[in-house]
Amino acid sequence: MRKTVSAFALVMLAAHTASGQSLSDILNPIETQDQQTRPDSFSQLSKQLMPAVVNITTSKVIANDLPMFEDGEPLSEFNPFFGRDPEGFSQEGALGSGFVISADGLIVTNDHVITGADEINAVFSDGRTLRAELIGTDEATDIAVLKVEQDEPFPFVEWADSESAEVGDWVMAIGNPFGFGGSVSVGIVSARNRDIKSGNYDNYIQTDAAINSGNSGGPLFNLNGEVLGVNTAIITPTGGSVGLGFSIPSNLANQISQQLIEFGKARRGWFGVNIQNADRDLAQAYGLEEGTGVIITRITDDGPASKANFEVGDLILNFDGRPVEDERALSLIVADTEIGKSVEVELIRDGRTLLVEFELGELNADTDDEEDEVIDTESTLTDNLLGVDFVALTEDERRRYRIPGDINGVLVRSVSPRGPSFGKLQKGDVVMEMAFEVVETPEAALLAMDEAADREGQPLLLRVYRNRQTQFQAIDVDVRG
Repeated sequence: MRKTVSAFALVMLAAHTASGQSLSDILNPIETQDQQTRPDSFSQLSKQLMPAVVNITTSKVIANDLPMFEDGEPLSEFNPFFGRDPEGFSQEGALGSGFVISADGLIVTNDHVITGADEINAVFSDGRTLRAELIGTDEATDIAVLKVEQDEPFPFVEWADSESAEVGDWVMAIGNPFGFGGSVSVGIVSARNRDIKSGNYDNYIQTDAAINSGNSGGPLFNLNGEVLGVNTAIITPTGGSVGLGFSIPSNLANQISQQLIEFGKARRGWFGVNIQNADRDLAQAYGLEEGTGVIITRITDDGPASKANFEVGDLILNFDGRPVEDERALSLIVADTEIGKSVEVELIRDGRTLLVEFELGELNADTDDEEDEVIDTESTLTDNLLGVDFVALTEDERRRYRIPGDINGVLVRSVSPRGPSFGKLQKGDVVMEMAFEVVETPEAALLAMDEAADREGQPLLLRVYRNRQTQFQAIDVDVRG
């Protein structure tokens, strides 16, 4: 049965400003709302939450090189039109949204709303405009925290647990679309964990609640009046809402905002490795049935991983007790893990499951995340099991293919279009290892292929150097011909 706002909550709202109590506590002091049952109306919910939502206006002083028309000249009346003023400067404004998260006036919004601003103002629902101080900002997650001051406590809202949200739950957005402050729209959670390729930490809540320009930085509420997400992006062919809005999940936004408040910047964990996804073929080469996990392709010198028992080629399955499905999952887990924590990593190496423990470092801003000449040649070795012409890696070949001196292996000179390596290996690759064994001569490569043929049904795992990076390829060895 649908639950409604109690009369007690309505009475308490009037006393909120004096008490400094959160609006979500006032909204529902006893029991939580059913997130999947649509209320008869959203009017009470929006009325109670509106005082904690603000419109953000910004201005930027820009040097103006245009000369002023003198007073009395025929064109002097056009000075304001061209952005000219007696000081030789002009201003540009931007509009966005935000919401208050504490009684002492801390406000969360988007980084892109306030980037480059010289002056930031928060406009409240009762018309008050307060100058805002920038506390901190994080471009990677598009979160910024501001601070406003007044004598009385501010009405504020609390964070929801975004992990508890389900697809189909009702949500409500309040914001400042196109400058129309105090606008309310409703919809549902359309999807979770969306990656829209906007950055390394994409993990958005998708909603069909109308999100438009100016809603950026505003809250996406659940029916308890808690902030489920921070509205940040839309996908649209028209410039307006087409039901594809995206919000930063509250758990991530809360974590980043607290770091900005405490440290003035976001702090993220640093593993110190390069990785690649383990597709089904690669996973089978490690003895797994399905593609999952990530493979370490490089270990950063002096990074956290270099101080522990990690090796290139390790297939990571779990990090700090959390399953690692792919590169994106590991990036999010590492960023979310406490800096300095002793972390246990479960991995596969040489067919064995190992546990490696290390201390997670801190990612700094300056930390690395990290056409060739054609040779016409008659292939003499493409009739082997891989269908690849391997040649020795000479100094001439190193210069021709720009291969560093610390890279050793056999050079791929050509790949048969009818062989199993076609599309996986290419001319100029250096195969450094086969089945975790170093290969430095074409003869050693042929021997490794023959040994792989004895392990019928298991792909041959290759460690390959290409384009200044190492990666892994799993190739089914053709034993039919």
